[in-house]
Amino acid sequence: MENPLTPEVLADPVALTRALVDIESVSRNEKAIADCVEEVLRGVPHLTTYRHGNTVMARTDLGRAQRVVLAGHLDTVPLNNNFPSTMRGDLIYGCGTSDMKSGVAYALHLAVTLPDPRYDVTYFFYEAEEIESTYNGLRLVGEAHPEWLRADFALLLEPTYGIVEAGCQGTMRAMVTTTGVRAHSARSWHGVNAIHAAGEVLRRLQAYEARRVTIDGCEYREGMNAVRIHGGVAGNVVPDRCDIEVNYRFAPDRTPAEAEAHLREVFEGFDLAVTDVAAGALPGLEAAPAKEFLAAVGAAPIGKLGWTDVARFAALGIPALNFGPGDPNLAHHPDEHVEISKIRDGAATLHRWLAAH
Repeated sequence: MENPLTPEVLADPVALTRALVDIESVSRNEKAIADCVEEVLRGVPHLTTYRHGNTVMARTDLGRAQRVVLAGHLDTVPLNNNFPSTMRGDLIYGCGTSDMKSGVAYALHLAVTLPDPRYDVTYFFYEAEEIESTYNGLRLVGEAHPEWLRADFALLLEPTYGIVEAGCQGTMRAMVTTTGVRAHSARSWHGVNAIHAAGEVLRRLQAYEARRVTIDGCEYREGMNAVRIHGGVAGNVVPDRCDIEVNYRFAPDRTPAEAEAHLREVFEGFDLAVTDVAAGALPGLEAAPAKEFLAAVGAAPIGKLGWTDVARFAALGIPALNFGPGDPNLAHHPDEHVEISKIRDGAATLHRWLAAH
C-alpha cells in the first residue's frame, strides 16, 4: 500500500485526520497504520524513532530542561457502517474521527512540522487502547521499555471537545452474588429464590447517592450502577444463584483499596468479588509545562469523567491532562464525527504552547 500520509497531508491536520481515519485500524489490526506512521517518522531528521509491537514512539533530543509527552492511540472500536470518512460542511464523519484520530493527527502533524519545540517532546502512537488492558500499547511499553515513558508532563489527545479535562476517575467492576436454594417452581416454597434476593441489591443501588468531589477546582461526579445481571437454571427451577455486576466510577481522591472498602460497605451482607479495577489520576495541574499549556488554552480545566491513560502516567508520578478536538459524547457512536474548526483551533493552541520561546 502506498503511504497516504504524504508531506502535503502531514502539513494540514484536517487532511491528516481524514487520511488516518481512512486507514482501518480496529483494535488488534493496527499494523497498517503503525507502518505508515513509522515510515513517516523515520524520515524526520529531528526525531529518533522506535517501535514496539504496533506502538510507535518518536522523540526529540535537543537538551531541553524538560520533556513532555504527546500520546494518542491508533486503534478504534469496530466499524459500524462509518468507514471510510465523509465530509459534510464543517464535519468529518467516520469511525475514529472523534476517538481519537483527530487527536493523533495533532501529534503527528507537530512531530513532523515542529523541529525546534520549547521542550523535548516524546510522541506516542500506540495500539489497543479500546480493548482489554492486557493489549494496551502504553502498558506493554511500560513493561519492556520504561525509559521511553520518562517525562515531566504528559498530554493525552483524547476527545474533550477542545476543553482541558484534568486527571480521570478510577473504575472498578465487582460481582455481587445472592444465593438461595433450588426447588421445583411448582413447589417453590421448598426453595429460596436467589433472583428475588437480588431485589435488595438493586434497591441499594437505586437509593445510592453518589459523591461529587472537587479537587483543585475540578469536579468529579461518582457513579455506581448495575451493568449486567445473570441468574436462573431452567424455566421450572427456583434459582439458587444470581450475579449482579456493578460498575463503580470513583473520584481520584480514593485509592482502589478505599473504593473497594466503600463497595463492601454499600453491599454489606452480600458476597462481593472485585473483577477489575483501574486507579484514577489526580488533576496534575502544578507542573510548569501544565501551567504553560493551560495558559495557551486560556480556559479553566474540568474534571475528566471517565478513565483514560493519564492514569498510567500519574502512577509513574508524571502529571497528565486530556485535550483533543473530538466530542467525547460521540465516541463509539455510529454517527461519530469531528468539527473541522475544532481541529484547527486545537492545532493552533498546541503549536502556540510548544513553539513559544
